[in-house]
Amino acid sequence: MNTSKVWYVTGASQGLGLILVKKLLASGYRVAATSRNVQKLKEAVGVIDADRFLPLVVDLNNLDCIDESVQQTLQVFGRIDVVVNNAGYGMTGTVEEIAEQDIRKIFDVNVFAAVNVVKKILPLLREQRSGYIINIGSVAGFVGAPGWAIYSATKAALAAFSEVLALDLKEFGIHVTVVEPSGFRTGFLTHDSLAYTESKIDGYQAVKDTAKRYLDGNGIQPGDPEKASEIFMELAESSQPPLHLYLGQDAYNRVAGKLKTMTDSLEEWKTVSISADYTK
Repeated sequence: MNTSKVWYVTGASQGLGLILVKKLLASGYRVAATSRNVQKLKEAVGVIDADRFLPLVVDLNNLDCIDESVQQTLQVFGRIDVVVNNAGYGMTGTVEEIAEQDIRKIFDVNVFAAVNVVKKILPLLREQRSGYIINIGSVAGFVGAPGWAIYSATKAALAAFSEVLALDLKEFGIHVTVVEPSGFRTGFLTHDSLAYTESKIDGYQAVKDTAKRYLDGNGIQPGDPEKASEIFMELAESSQPPLHLYLGQDAYNRVAGKLKTMTDSLEEWKTVSISADYTK
């Protein structure tokens, strides 16, 4: 592997981001890692190596702050090769009960933060005519589950953003992958994600059952974040990485099932679909 590459990883103080940063540093890469709390990041990583590790305190919803972190990375490492938009969190609950400010907050973190990072790093990658962007989505962005409507909407937006971004950047030699995992043991189910778990509305049994299933499975998810991190490093060395990469058996099964259902429905309603055009 080309360990001279410089990685820029957001949301690096915990979960998958932290594991990835540790794995990258152990493999000899240079890493700029962002967090809202740089001291927490340093303590979590446990490696203070100014030659290869640059911890950055960054507000990902502040373009000036992101720009400053990019400039710091360039000053220390001279380039950026791989961008991992990992910052994000989950949220479950009925749509009626989730407060407007919480909906806006999760879109800010899960969608607009990634867009902001791309906006600020793209000029550099275009000038290099090389680079790789990994956006961490979720299988929920394609196959949602009851109670995850808002979260799924953020990840669907990130997937669509990634798809068109890949088309826009192809001519510059810049690749894009949206990684869409199922359940991984990363501490994903946080206080924020569980704030609306207990619905007070009559009915919505599917939502309540799904929330209980996720809570009961917390800490025993089948996905291994160490293996996921290794896959990311392999992707960065590929000359043709995939646009979509679903991680985990559950993700594969859910996507395969939905694709079949969609194909069947598309053909069933084909006559109606094409009937909407002007008749020649």
